[in-house]
Amino acid sequence: MFKPTPNPPKTDDVSPYESLDSKKLNEAADRALDYHLKPSIPQDTKRKPSTIYHVGEKVDNETLLVNACETLASASMMLSEFAGLMDMPHRNMMLGIQSVVMLGELAVNRVLDNYDPRG
Repeated sequence: MFKPTPNPPKTDDVSPYESLDSKKLNEAADRALDYHLKPSIPQDTKRKPSTIYHVGEKVDNETLLVNACETLASASMMLSEFAGLMDMPHRNMMLGIQSVVMLGELAVNRVLDNYDPRG
């Protein structure tokens, strides 16, 4: 049996830049997408952190680590308690978040265990 079309069929190579109009349309589309999807950020803008919550510059690392550990432990307990009040599947999601917080707490605890305040 003879197949009437080649395998794969031959196609014309057509570029979106074949005519001036298509090139202008493509450039306009790129500009529109860049305008909406890539907002420009001025390079001279310096980051100004909020001062509503401030950690003093003289607070030592051990104090910061202990505070972080206690905060993560509290968040873990709150999530665990809150998960107990929820029905599935939200309960599983809440327990998953609690597990991630607990992993962060374990990491901070390990840093505290390894921390040597003398050096």
